[in-house]
Amino acid sequence: MNYSDKVMDHFSNPRNVGEIKDADGIGEVGNPKCGDIMKMYIKVADDRIIDVKFKTFGCGAAIATSSMATELIKGKTIKEALNLTNKAVMEALDGLPPVKVHCSVLAEQAIKSAIADYYQRQGLDPEVFVGEILEHCDAHHGGCCACESINEK
Repeated sequence: MNYSDKVMDHFSNPRNVGEIKDADGIGEVGNPKCGDIMKMYIKVADDRIIDVKFKTFGCGAAIATSSMATELIKGKTIKEALNLTNKAVMEALDGLPPVKVHCSVLAEQAIKSAIADYYQRQGLDPEVFVGEILEHCDAHHGGCCACESINEK
């Protein structure tokens, strides 16, 4: 599988790894059966994401997309972060192989999940602001290769 130099850089030197102990929002997406689990932590001040960290269990593409997604939303407003798409994450990484596109979808969903948690902690209905957060296999329409092989057994 061929990965871009940016994917390899974010895999080898991931940015914003770790957790925020007093996070304002925490989101976790993924499925242990598939092997990709992403957890995002956000710290918010004046409606702006002032810090973001992640912990990802998964392949190199999952780590790279998590890293890039955190870079793309750090310092942004919540609304700007909610507008981040998996396509933007992939473009920032100079692309992903087709079988790894689901990793970028997971990164997008992890951010939305953390923001939903932030709104919930504020006593607000997160679905009004964030919309539906897809489960891992639903997030990439039809399941990933790992999910499909598990379901075939």
